[in-house]
Amino acid sequence: MEIPEKYRFSQQHEWADDEGDGTVTVGISHHAQDALGDIVFVEMPAVGEAFDREDDFGVVESVKTVSDLYAPVSGEVIAVNEALEDAPELVNESPYENGWIVRIQMSDPGELEELMDADSYEEFLDGGAQ
Repeated sequence: MEIPEKYRFSQQHEWADDEGDGTVTVGISHHAQDALGDIVFVEMPAVGEAFDREDDFGVVESVKTVSDLYAPVSGEVIAVNEALEDAPELVNESPYENGWIVRIQMSDPGELEELMDADSYEEFLDGGAQ
């Protein structure tokens, strides 16, 4: 499994891609989608909703389980991936590209530095993270 170098990761397996303009694109990692199995539904927040870091902001439902999504950074949702409404399997097929979930305008960009980089996330996974 390849972990994108430019992404940051939370211990709950969400990733954040810094867009360089004060926003991040957020999704779940390859590891998370693999552990969940076939994803059949993604519940996303409304544009305009605000969350603090580690607040739950949605749900991913698979054939095996239901899992909460947690905000890797604080901020306001400025976009949701509407394609997931009709094709939630995009999270399985392309977790780092087409399967993104939300875009967030960060209220504290410094929180990105508190997330794991790709190497740290790989070590976290190698340590038996669930």
